[in-house]
Amino acid sequence: MAARGRCPECGSAALVEDAHYAQQQLVCAACGCVLAEGLLTTTYTEEEHLREVAYSQSTGQKEQLSRCLQRGIRRVQDLCKVLQLPAVFEETAVSYFQRALQLPAFHLVSLEKKELLGGCCVFVTCRQHNWPLTMGTICSLLYAKQDLFAGVYLSLQKELGLSVPALSLADLVTTHLNSFRLFQPTADVPAPFLEDKEKLLARTVGIVELASETWLVTGRHPVPIVTAAAFLAWQSLQPGLRLSCPLARFCRLAGVDLPPPAHLRLKELLEILLGMASQLSWLRGFNLDKKTVVKHIGDLLQHRVFLLKNAFSQHDGEEQHDTAPCQGSPGQDSVGPGSPDKDSPGQGSPSSPPVAQEKGCPSAGKGRRGGTLRPLLPPCLIHPRKRLRPAAPSAPDSAPTGDEPISDSEIEQYLRSPEEIRAFRKAKAWL
Repeated sequence: MAARGRCPECGSAALVEDAHYAQQQLVCAACGCVLAEGLLTTTYTEEEHLREVAYSQSTGQKEQLSRCLQRGIRRVQDLCKVLQLPAVFEETAVSYFQRALQLPAFHLVSLEKKELLGGCCVFVTCRQHNWPLTMGTICSLLYAKQDLFAGVYLSLQKELGLSVPALSLADLVTTHLNSFRLFQPTADVPAPFLEDKEKLLARTVGIVELASETWLVTGRHPVPIVTAAAFLAWQSLQPGLRLSCPLARFCRLAGVDLPPPAHLRLKELLEILLGMASQLSWLRGFNLDKKTVVKHIGDLLQHRVFLLKNAFSQHDGEEQHDTAPCQGSPGQDSVGPGSPDKDSPGQGSPSSPPVAQEKGCPSAGKGRRGGTLRPLLPPCLIHPRKRLRPAAPSAPDSAPTGDEPISDSEIEQYLRSPEEIRAFRKAKAWL
């Protein structure tokens, strides 16, 4: 395209604009002299009028952002394919990633955080569509630290103003059990230890809901609770073959890690199950312990509502009688007129409990077959930690020396003359 003016070298008027590597150059067609070069071309109006602009506003910077965007989009798409997510999830995650890269908050972050940004977009999309996906799964796929991933996730949620619902405990059970290797025959898992996935999932969800209703979930990490619940559910489905299998071996067979608090959560769940079993009349004749109570988990979950309601009402009754002694009145301690007192060896029938036990005394209920459930309170109230040591008593006041500080309320007692009183009041008003 010809342009006005003449070439300063040959005087020719045949000047044309040549697009060389996306840079518009003004060249003489006669001698090849370059009259103008180096102008960066963008869609900005300044460059439309042949005005030079800063590199940060030029196409070079835009090209770098586009390369970063393309690499991030491919990472998001690959992650969705690995997780086998629906196509609509992939589209939503890609749109979140494109919006995030346009924000200044993600322009100057480290390369590691930019790589985690795509995983955060996938994680947010799954949560919004109620798809069971945990942060630990994403971090394991991206080989990322959870604290760094959590920081990028919170920044993304804040900058885009996203509403991300929390993952329910039942969804977490489904996600955690999907990684178990107990549903398909393999060389590492014996045939008696294989289990149907749907049966194990339903029984585990029931135990986890029971743990939630008895204050075992509040304030705890959910994975150890789900692991202990899955172990009990797996044992209860075929107790004759699986009661001798410990928790550590179960985790090895399932191919999952054993969280350290899982043993404590297992102990707490067994205590709840033993207390519930003591409330069922057809189980009071059995000498149940932490192993044999697993056989009756199906019955306990079936009557869970009744047993928990009974525990609540029983706990309310104990609070109403907490001012009375557990031994009852003197007339209640004796079975008959000729029976010995409470300190002498008992001669009555061992199957007839004292009246104090019938009234639900917590200490007395521990030794009877139909014992009571533990109070339905948070574990931090049942087993409180050591309290802080009280402050050491202050040392006795030493003999006055005359150098002790005087408070403002007592200083008037030490003033003698009216001049001192006026001077003090004047200084006090000035302050």
